[in-house]
Amino acid sequence: MPRPYDLSYMKTALLLAARGLGRTAPNPSVGCVIIRVDGGRPHVVGRGWTQPGGRPHAETQALKQAAEAARGATAYVSLEPCAHQGKTGPCAQALIDAGIARVVGAVSDPDPRVAGRGFAMLEKQGVEVEEGLCSDEARQLNAGFFLHVSENRPLVTLKIASSLDGRIATHGGHSKWITGEAARQRGHLMRAMNDAILVGSSTALLDDPLLDCRLPGLADRSPIRVVADSHLRLSLTSKLVRSATDVPLWLLTLPGGDSVRRAAFKDCGVTLIDVPAGHKGFMDPDIMLNVLSSRGITRLLVEGGARLASSFLRARLVDRLAWFQAPKLIGGDGQSALATLGVERMEQVPELVLRESVQIGADTLSTYIVRN
Repeated sequence: MPRPYDLSYMKTALLLAARGLGRTAPNPSVGCVIIRVDGGRPHVVGRGWTQPGGRPHAETQALKQAAEAARGATAYVSLEPCAHQGKTGPCAQALIDAGIARVVGAVSDPDPRVAGRGFAMLEKQGVEVEEGLCSDEARQLNAGFFLHVSENRPLVTLKIASSLDGRIATHGGHSKWITGEAARQRGHLMRAMNDAILVGSSTALLDDPLLDCRLPGLADRSPIRVVADSHLRLSLTSKLVRSATDVPLWLLTLPGGDSVRRAAFKDCGVTLIDVPAGHKGFMDPDIMLNVLSSRGITRLLVEGGARLASSFLRARLVDRLAWFQAPKLIGGDGQSALATLGVERMEQVPELVLRESVQIGADTLSTYIVRN
């Protein structure tokens, strides 16, 4: 039977789960809160979230903290407890062994090894189970994991930083800086919450970026840097290559190519990933996503450039759009944030649903769900 405080503790579990985003792939990021009710008043005795690399799991962390206080308590979990034996034992069994009396779960785990078995295992042992509280929020939080399991691709967030008229650079290519420092810091936070960041080879050549997370205290949260580089054009002296031994760098490239350059990249610590040629001999976005998903990527941040962004939009593979707009006008001779989308009729235009619009310094960040 639902309790009046259930919603509050489940929202806490979801907040805890969000802490692990970008660090737990290919596993989901889960939050768990354990409470006891003594004297009619609930209080937290344990909490946890999935740790880097996917282990320990949230339930394990919370149970360790709760210790003997877990017996007879209620556990709130943002995702169904696992029911299979992996590198560690099933979390559902750990909850049973600890004497948890009640489990409130937000949503079932889509992994075929679980998919309802965790809840069933708990109920079979007499644990009261309630499912579905904050299910939409839980699915959104772990949307990358759900897509990884169901469609063999990561959640794709397209990030754009432009002037008010949609330009990312002047006609001569000058772009530093369109947005302000606060907006750029928010962009770095987005990097920390994704497993990998993807740019095209032209952007990598022109901007010579590092693509790391440079927020104080979050340097270890830098995502895997990925460059879509069909013909290995990236300079061997670029910042990306020179830092490949510190932060992983993957190059998505067509099979074959210059064997000397391939060897040179590998000697620098770069991982080369061959992507079969798709339409017209190019690397198709859907194939790139399948390849990344097969390597455990569940959340991908696409940062540019215009052609790469448009190719993902044309393929209907962008799930979320984060658009930073600066209160500046560059004009029609500036470089557009997007290349051609091939739209002939309005019904072909991607539908965007605004989730949030916030002021960050002088700039505005609008985030959208993209309905494909």
